[in-house]
Amino acid sequence: MKRAHTISRRTLLGSLAATGLLPAFAQAEMHGGHGARNRLVVVELFTSQGCNACPPADAFMIELSHRPDILGLTYNVDYWDYLGWRDTLGSPDFTRRQQRYAAYRGDSRVYTPQMIINGRHHVIGNRKKKVLQLIEKEKQQGDCRHVPMTLSEKGGMLRVKTAGAPDKLKGREATLWVVTALKEVEVEIARGENRGRKLRYCNVVRKIVPAAMWHGEPLDLTLPRSELFIDGAQTCAALLQLDEHGPIIGAARLRM
Repeated sequence: MKRAHTISRRTLLGSLAATGLLPAFAQAEMHGGHGARNRLVVVELFTSQGCNACPPADAFMIELSHRPDILGLTYNVDYWDYLGWRDTLGSPDFTRRQQRYAAYRGDSRVYTPQMIINGRHHVIGNRKKKVLQLIEKEKQQGDCRHVPMTLSEKGGMLRVKTAGAPDKLKGREATLWVVTALKEVEVEIARGENRGRKLRYCNVVRKIVPAAMWHGEPLDLTLPRSELFIDGAQTCAALLQLDEHGPIIGAARLRM
């Protein structure tokens, strides 16, 4: 399987420099939500085809992703491949993202199935009640730590726009991540702990790249679609995240 490619900084900077030369985009943008009750809550699931505890969490993620207030993203890790089945969707890039979350928190809690809610909370992914409690907790938080964002596409280019920092985030910096994913994947497992099972996944990440740094000012960034939509990716999202792997303070997804 192809591994995720990395987009060059030269390409990104060139696209950013060209922003002012592009025609106006159509107003078909998917908003991250301006009210505390309407904004997206980002739920990231770290899973593996070689983990027999993961299928219930994979199914739960499909349920969650049907909710309009949740942006669900599935990352297949590769550290269980030695158990007899190499994850067909796995990537060391996704393993590193999970490890960097743990390093940011200052613990060693890297496991599957793990759900991370808005970059702030981690929980075993098949503990539905706890996951739903954390999602509601995030929805209750005020706009003081949320940055409105939009994501749109036209003419083979993606456009990400963010607002400026609310007062509580003044002086903070964040990484703007762009994520592309497959909407749904079904895999038959021939060996390992899940042999004989047919597993379903949704919003399966194929690529995640740091597209820009946000310094608290409004940002307007364009990126070439062809550099990001790899391995058959069908959908796209943008995340604004403090300190690369800290709290997520803004999110938007593309309406395809």
